[in-house]
Amino acid sequence: MNWQLLGLSFITVFLSELGDKSQLAAIALGGSSKSPRAVFLGTAAALLLASFLGVIAGAGAAELLPARLVKALAATGFAVMAVRLLWPSAESAQD
Repeated sequence: MNWQLLGLSFITVFLSELGDKSQLAAIALGGSSKSPRAVFLGTAAALLLASFLGVIAGAGAAELLPARLVKALAATGFAVMAVRLLWPSAESAQD
């Protein structure tokens, strides 16, 4: 097992999941439920399934496309999201 890749994957997903809407939903469900263990198991299973599907899709893309192209597409996608977050849209500028 590649322990460095395992650690990098854990840190990346952990940091990206902090404060997102799935965590807020888990907080709301956990706070309104009499069974926080069920909420934990349900949210953990959902994150595992979503991650599994992402890994399968990534492995499939890696088989079909060159790694350099996949990395370039991912970098471009993240750059576009960053630019959209930095500059407010015309609708929010009017408020």
